[in-house]
Amino acid sequence: INLLSQCQNPCILAGGGVMMSQGAINTVKELADYLGCPVATTYLHNDSYPASDSLSVGPLGYQGFESAMKCINEADVILAIGSRMNPFGTLQQYDFEYWPKKDKCKIIQIDIDQQRLGLTKEADCYIHGDANLSTKQIHDGLKSLQQSEIKCLQNKQQRLDTVSKHKKEWEDKLNEWTFEANAEYDRQGRIRPRKALRSLEQALAGKNAIVSTDIGNICSVANSYLRFDQQDLNEQQASFLAAMTFGNCQYANASVMGAKVAAPNRPCVAYAGDGAFGMSFNELLTCTRENIPITSVVFNNGQWGAEKKNQVLWFGDRYIGVNLNKHDNDDQYVSFTDIGKAMDLEAIRCTDEDQIYDAMNVALDNQMNKGKTTIVEIMCTKELGAPFRRDAMKLPKRLLPKYQQTNQNKESSTGQPTDI
Repeated sequence: INLLSQCQNPCILAGGGVMMSQGAINTVKELADYLGCPVATTYLHNDSYPASDSLSVGPLGYQGFESAMKCINEADVILAIGSRMNPFGTLQQYDFEYWPKKDKCKIIQIDIDQQRLGLTKEADCYIHGDANLSTKQIHDGLKSLQQSEIKCLQNKQQRLDTVSKHKKEWEDKLNEWTFEANAEYDRQGRIRPRKALRSLEQALAGKNAIVSTDIGNICSVANSYLRFDQQDLNEQQASFLAAMTFGNCQYANASVMGAKVAAPNRPCVAYAGDGAFGMSFNELLTCTRENIPITSVVFNNGQWGAEKKNQVLWFGDRYIGVNLNKHDNDDQYVSFTDIGKAMDLEAIRCTDEDQIYDAMNVALDNQMNKGKTTIVEIMCTKELGAPFRRDAMKLPKRLLPKYQQTNQNKESSTGQPTDI
C-alpha cells in the first residue's frame, strides 16, 4: 500500500491467476478505475482483463500490444497480480526493451503459489495470496487513506490521456501492418496472415468464444488480434487457451475439444498452422465419432513457419524439413478441406480475405445449431512474422573447413522466404 500510495505512475499486470481467481477481474477493474492506471495482461493471458475497457492496454510478450509495453516501460510501480512474469513474456519486442530497469521501477508480485514468488523476476514486495482477495485488501487499504496521500491520484487525468494516446498509436500501427505495409507480398488466391487474423477477430467479436491457439508463426502473431471481453465479470470464464511454456504442437484442437465438453453453450475455436494441424487428425476423427462440435481453423501456407523463419534469418535460406507443399518451390498444397470431408466433417476453404467472415459464421452456426465440426482452411501467403527468440539466436560460425562455405555474414535483408 505504501509503494502504491507513493508512486506517480502505477501499472497493473494481470496474469493467468486473475482469470483463475473467481471475481478477480472485477476486483482488478475496480482498483484500476480508482487509481486511473493502465492494465496490461501477461503473455497468452489476453482474457485476464476485458479488452474493451478504457484502461486495458493489451498483452505483453511475443507480438503483444506496443501500448502495453509502453505503459509497463513508463511505470514506477508494477503491481503483478497472479503472474510469475515469465521471461518469454517480458523479452524485447519490436526492437523495444520495454521491461523497466530495477532502479526505475518497483515491483509488487502477488501469487497463490509461493514457489513462483521471485522465481523469474526479483520484486520489492511479495504477497503470497489469492489474486482476488489480495487485490481487494490493497484497494481497501488505499481507500482508507486520504486521497491527498495517494500521489498518483494527483496526475490521474494526465495518465488517462497518455493511455489513450498509446492505444491509438498501437491501433494505427497495427492497421498499417495489416492493410498497408509490404503490399508486394500480396498473392492471387492467397491471404496475407495479418489480414486473415483481422478477419477472424471481426468474425469472433461479441461471440463469447473460447479460442485455443497452437504454436507456430501465424498462430503466435494472433496475439496482436485476440481480444476478449467477459460478458459477466461476476461469472468470469476462461476464453483463451494456449500451450504456454510447453510450446507443444497438436495443442489447439485437443484443448478446444475439452473446452467444448466443459462449456457446450460457448463457441469453441482452434487456430493451427498446417504443420500442427497435420498432427491433429485423430482429434478431428474423435470429434466426428463422439459428436464434439468445434470450429477448427487451419492456416495453410505450406511450411513450418517458425522453424523456417530461423533458416531465413540466420542460415542463408537453406531450407531443411520446413516446406510442406507437395514439391519444394511448387505451389501445390495439401487440401485439408478434402481431408476433412473424408472424415465426415464440414469444411470450407478461403482463398480471399473477404470470404473469412462468412465462412466463420457458417462454421459457428454448424457448431452451435447443428452439432457439426467444421474445418475453415485459410490459404495463406508464405509471409512470416518475427522470430520467437531473436535474443537467443545469432549467425552461426562453422569451424570445420568443409562447412565454412555456409557461413553467413549478415541476416536476410528482407526477413522473408526466397520462395514467398
